[in-house]
Amino acid sequence: MDLRTTYLGLELANPIVSGSCPLGANLDTIRLLEDAGAAAVVTPSLFEEEIMAAATAQMEMESAGAGFAEASSYLPNPDGYHLGPDQYLEHLRAAKEAVSIPIIASLNGTTPGGWTGYAKKMEEAGADALELNTYYLATNSAETGAEVEQRTLDIVAAVKESVTIPIAVKLSPFFSSLANFAKLLQEKGADGLVLFNRFYQPDLDIEELDVVPNLRLSTADELRLRLRWLSIISAQVEMSLAATGGAHNAVDVIKAVMAGAHSVQMVSALLIHGPEHIKRTLEAIDFWLTEHEYESLRQMQGSMNMAKVPDAAKLTRANYMKMLDSWQQ
Repeated sequence: MDLRTTYLGLELANPIVSGSCPLGANLDTIRLLEDAGAAAVVTPSLFEEEIMAAATAQMEMESAGAGFAEASSYLPNPDGYHLGPDQYLEHLRAAKEAVSIPIIASLNGTTPGGWTGYAKKMEEAGADALELNTYYLATNSAETGAEVEQRTLDIVAAVKESVTIPIAVKLSPFFSSLANFAKLLQEKGADGLVLFNRFYQPDLDIEELDVVPNLRLSTADELRLRLRWLSIISAQVEMSLAATGGAHNAVDVIKAVMAGAHSVQMVSALLIHGPEHIKRTLEAIDFWLTEHEYESLRQMQGSMNMAKVPDAAKLTRANYMKMLDSWQQ
């Protein structure tokens, strides 16, 4: 069965991509992912805060004077940092040498600024594409929705000016007019969208009166939000689309591709089951396509987007009304 797909202009052997997570930080694991059939690997994110902290430390060291032992105290505490900016670039180079599949770098930031220059350095280090993660929680009551959107558009424009490799923008679902925003990102030069970023919700410790992190891996139920918006957006833009969040098995991947995804990122399923889960999933996809007399994956790509389903209203208010009517005690 022909499982090939094209994502961000990259020819992939199949749609399964290892999404940005700790698995992409280890060369041995990246090799295992390739061996298991991963079509590409997205490395963990390099954060704006890490880049700016390293730049500040360097400036403070230089102002303190080279050769002064106390200058080392200006270096940021490495605790909590998976890779610093320089180490990140070295990791990209090493990953490109270790495997033959595409390596997609991930750059995470929320404000236009000098940190976007690292996109060019990632390209020079060998990244085949860039995933731009604009994880931002709007909490300022004086900031309008248009200003939140413009913040991301400005970042995309700045990155596009500095690189020639394709970029995908990883979005949250919390935009008032997501389809319109997707169009604006396309106009700014984005080559693809990754739907969606998971906003990891903190918990409250009522004994210590503190806010605490609470990591929970995705479940298959989360895929439904991605399926709906893939179906809506894929009918209206000419960009590559990736699904991320909730894809755990072959059926999930098939649904995402039918909705319009060109690639499907797995994270939680791989953290739970290991890289070999990709091989099993690909075998199940191959079996399903054969049983349903498909000749290729591309044949079903986008076959259930909003422009092609029999009743597009079922993707919008009709679904809401139907669900309420279907409840029985």
